Amino acid sequence: MLSNLWKRRANRKAARQAPSGRQAPQPSPNHQRDETMSKHHHDHHHEHPSSQEEQATQAAMAAAQAAQEAQNAAEGEAAGKAEDGGDRLQALEAEVASLKDRWMRSEAEMQNVRNRAAREVSDARQFALQKFAGDIVEVAHSLQLGLAHIPPAHEGEDPAIGKLREGFESTERALLNILKRHGITRIEAEGQPFDPAIHEAMQEVPSDQHAPGHVVQAWTPAWMLNGRLLKPAKVIVANDASTGQPPAPKAD
Repeated sequence: MLSNLWKRRANRKAARQAPSGRQAPQPSPNHQRDETMSKHHHDHHHEHPSSQEEQATQAAMAAAQAAQEAQNAAEGEAAGKAEDGGDRLQALEAEVASLKDRWMRSEAEMQNVRNRAAREVSDARQFALQKFAGDIVEVAHSLQLGLAHIPPAHEGEDPAIGKLREGFESTERALLNILKRHGITRIEAEGQPFDPAIHEAMQEVPSDQHAPGHVVQAWTPAWMLNGRLLKPAKVIVANDASTGQPPAPKAD
């Protein structure tokens, strides 16, 4: 038993004194994996600065491309707006021209309406009594005919005839003055050149005292109302066979 104990002690001592070239223990798989990850991390740590520069460059290029695209889009939008604005401006100018033309036409029409209304009012004011004036001039003509049938004044005439003549003449003058104040005037036609605007020829006769185309006799005078013909003069006109001379022009 003591011999066995000494043998074990000797073996342990021999083991401690064994040469250092003995086989080293093999590392475990976990230890190999840790060393591999450490090496990979170390390699990645050495490559990281280069990767950051590449990423920065790519980011800068992407940002520049995005800025260019944004600029192109803005320019396109601005060009579209400018084109739309030009079209809109042309449309507005055309609309303004159309409205101006319509306004001018409307204004001209309104001016015509105003002028027509003013003319109608003026005519109504001036010629409202046209029918009455046409009737009253018949009275004046009757006075003229009555006066024409009174014998001319002469010596030894009956005083009553003289007073009758004076009464007719006074009444005729008063009536003509009243008519004149209301724009009614009488135009004598006898001896005047025939004027179809105010004369109505009832007959043509030869005359040795009147030139051809002159009024030989007036049955009625011409009457005017504010420059408008109220009644034409009914006249007898000298024909082309007449040998008379035209009347001398009146001195101014």
